[in-house]
Amino acid sequence: MLSVFLAGVLWALTLSKLSRDRAALTDNAIRQASSLSKTYAEQLTRSLEQIDQVTLHLKHYWRVTHGLVNLEKQMQEGLFPVSAHLYVTIVDRNGWVATSTLDSSGSQNISGRDYFQFHKSGLAGGLLISEPALGRRYGKTVIRFSRRLDTADGSFDGIVLVAVEPIYLASFTDESGLGKSDFLSVGRSDGSFLASKMGAGIRSMENVFRTPPVFGSDKDVVAMKRENFIDDQARIVAWQKLKNYPLVSTVGISEEGIQASYKERAKYYWSLAIAGSVLLLLLAASGIVVTTRLAWRKRQTEKIERTYRLATDGAREGFYIVRTLYDEEERVVDFLVEDCNERGATYYGMLRTQLIGKKFSEMPFGSYLSEVVRIFSGAMQTGFYEDELKVPAESPLQVAWVHRRLVRSGDGLAVTLRDISDMKAHEEALSRLANMDAVTALPNRHWLMNHLPTAVMRARESGATLAMLFVDLDDFKNINDTMGHAAGDELLRAAAARLRSVIRPQDNVVRLGGDEFTVILERVESSSDAARVAERIISSLDTPFVLADASLHAVKASIGISMFPHDGGDGETLLKHADIAMYAAKANGKGQYEFYRPQLSERLVVRLDREQALRKAIELDEFVLFYQPRVDTFTGELRSLEALVRWMHPERGLVPPQEFIPMAEETGLIVQLGELVIRKACAQLAQWRRQHLPVVPVSINVSPRQFNEGNLSALFSACMSEQDIAPSLIEIEITESCMIGEGNAVNEELSAIEALGIKLLVDDFGTGYSSLSHLQRLDFDILKVDRAFTAQLCNGKEGEAFFMAILSMAHVLGMGVVAEGVETAEQLHVLQALSCNEVQGYFISRPVPASEVPDFFARRYLFHAEHRSPLHAV
Repeated sequence: MLSVFLAGVLWALTLSKLSRDRAALTDNAIRQASSLSKTYAEQLTRSLEQIDQVTLHLKHYWRVTHGLVNLEKQMQEGLFPVSAHLYVTIVDRNGWVATSTLDSSGSQNISGRDYFQFHKSGLAGGLLISEPALGRRYGKTVIRFSRRLDTADGSFDGIVLVAVEPIYLASFTDESGLGKSDFLSVGRSDGSFLASKMGAGIRSMENVFRTPPVFGSDKDVVAMKRENFIDDQARIVAWQKLKNYPLVSTVGISEEGIQASYKERAKYYWSLAIAGSVLLLLLAASGIVVTTRLAWRKRQTEKIERTYRLATDGAREGFYIVRTLYDEEERVVDFLVEDCNERGATYYGMLRTQLIGKKFSEMPFGSYLSEVVRIFSGAMQTGFYEDELKVPAESPLQVAWVHRRLVRSGDGLAVTLRDISDMKAHEEALSRLANMDAVTALPNRHWLMNHLPTAVMRARESGATLAMLFVDLDDFKNINDTMGHAAGDELLRAAAARLRSVIRPQDNVVRLGGDEFTVILERVESSSDAARVAERIISSLDTPFVLADASLHAVKASIGISMFPHDGGDGETLLKHADIAMYAAKANGKGQYEFYRPQLSERLVVRLDREQALRKAIELDEFVLFYQPRVDTFTGELRSLEALVRWMHPERGLVPPQEFIPMAEETGLIVQLGELVIRKACAQLAQWRRQHLPVVPVSINVSPRQFNEGNLSALFSACMSEQDIAPSLIEIEITESCMIGEGNAVNEELSAIEALGIKLLVDDFGTGYSSLSHLQRLDFDILKVDRAFTAQLCNGKEGEAFFMAILSMAHVLGMGVVAEGVETAEQLHVLQALSCNEVQGYFISRPVPASEVPDFFARRYLFHAEHRSPLHAV
């Protein structure tokens, strides 16, 4: 009876123990699922932030370079590794692929795609994440991350698109914690699926849910029935919504896996209970039972070892069992590899049989050995160590990056190494793109704003002085306007090389954008050190740059300097004050440097106020047009009117153009102002026609920047259509610098204008980059000779000879000639003798408001009779 009682107690204890173990396994699975979903969410957030930085960087670069982005070239320079599973494409406003890290030579239009239409309509907002789809250009299923591109006025200019393979999002550094039926998944907040992976890297899945769930809360853990999954396995599911992106990371732990562990334990305890019962009931057979049990345990141990070996040898991770070796004073001096799998031996370039039994000191760790022993010794003390290691050159490991985990086991360590080189290559490529300027390969503004707080903190903690130099290349925009952006980029690269050559290795040069650079000098002794660097920079730029076409171009630099801690206690303040000092240097004559002084801020405020006033004037349309007649040289007959803009300031009255046109050019407001002038001139022509006046053509000046950015042909076409004006009533005056640009862009724009029937005039000829080849190549109607040549007509035969040369050239090319700045009757008579076609200047009339123009129409002939040529008298 006692044996029966004791057997009952044994079974009761066994069942209680199994119940507690089952609950503990379930609780552990819940914690594991929650922890893995959180870790996976953090990894996804880092990956998405890097992808987003790519879209933001390219969006900014597209805008500041006016669409001149060459991803193919960036691919060749190594910004996008071939193995990165990441593809970047920029699509223009019409849906055509403009540039791509893939071959973009073939034409492809994606204007019909839903993500393109979302951005075009303005519905997408920020970063748009699309569902996985087969990309015809990629030849594989990809997930697209896209962002809208805008023009300077905020209108749609296309999209930037980053496509990644789903495996990129489904890769997880902590996959070793997943069983063969466990999964991780990422989807959008609306429930649509993006990527899933089941098991520890065993296979990727299209989806694991029969119907993707929509999670209401930001994070939670629930048990889901087998009906929810395609493989009919119940799971504990944990999810975590990403903070800044509409995505959800999901991890599922299979209950079958939990039960497998439980069943193994149950089988063990039941065996113990049975053995105990048999022991109690059959004391006489105790020896046989013990012997049988030991044999069974031995077979179980052998079975477990075989299973472990099969699992570890087929795993993606390297597994090692290392034993700690001590000296006589019980200090850790070395480690011995007692066991490993084949993958682990491969990481060291050996076979498993070669690696087992080796001490760390017998392996080619070199000087890195002491660091390895220190880390492993620390893991022995704390019981656990985990990190991501960029493998140093001294290490015998034959991979670039590993995820390393050390867990104490008895008097040794269980070590897991996982090769994460591909994942780190993705991250480094994205980081490099986000932090490096694509034109000069210098760090960019994003890098600077991350670096500055650290640099300032180091200076503050060490009591050192830090100098910030804001460098602006004077008149650089002339290179872009005359030679094109390709030549401008070439000069920027050369200037960046010179800047790097005059600073110390520990200092940094950053390109902020455009022609602006920043130099950070750490640990300088005084302001005189910063001044010497500024002088070296200015001196280094004195030598003209030789570009690929063998042309020489000289640029100077205006430099503003701020010092920490004297001029600011944080990076943003130092940058702002250096910028202010740079404007002061530029105002003082360029090619100089200035240190920041508080009073400089007051001057900048005045300048910004003027800029803001000009911006507001354009918005409120505070501008009026004056008109200056252009007449026949011999008869004085009115041939055309030149439209000239004036600012009617509400307080200052009429502001002359020399006070606001240069600022409009410098700030880019000239594009908006130019459009305003075009619309006003067309509206005025329409009004004169409605009054049945005998109108003549009106010529409108177009700046180089407006010519390059304003899409002139479309604008003129729209204005003529709105006002019902014939093209013969419109003329466009452009300067010579407009003619020099990249490729066929100039020809195409001029051809589009000519196709509308609008006449083209070359304004201020002789003052810019005069070139007979350009005049031969481009079909112009009229040449307007600058007033400087007109002024020399009466100063001797040389002045007449120069003018005659211009006249002869223009007439050979079939162009009419207008003399600008005619102010005296003597000049008029010389021009009549030279057979100049038309004249314009104060001798005929000053510019007048629109209300006085009808008098010109009525008079028609604006010369007094005595000035008309006898051969051409009316």
